[in-house]
Amino acid sequence: METMEHRSHVDTCFDCAAACEHCATACLKEDHVQMMAECIRLCRECADFCTMCGRLTARDSQFMRQFMAVCAEVCQACADECSQHDHAHCKACAEACQKCADECRHMSANA
Repeated sequence: METMEHRSHVDTCFDCAAACEHCATACLKEDHVQMMAECIRLCRECADFCTMCGRLTARDSQFMRQFMAVCAEVCQACADECSQHDHAHCKACAEACQKCADECRHMSANA
């Protein structure tokens, strides 16, 4: 890995993926699971994108910067959705997603 910034970004991506997986699983246990469908869908998408982004960054892929820009969009969409819900798992997920979105934007712009 090239820099400490890359190592930190990998951790942020994997932390976000874990928060998203936890949120999706917790949403499936909510009383009104149908109302959580979009949250669950976006959490699953975001977890997949963050995992791939972390992997690409860890291997210093030539495509990581472009992928970071897309990952930032997915993370932002998930953060926006999760922030609309009052569940603690949604709030934690929104925070992790916002952090990852901000970091992905920053890193993709500083190629």
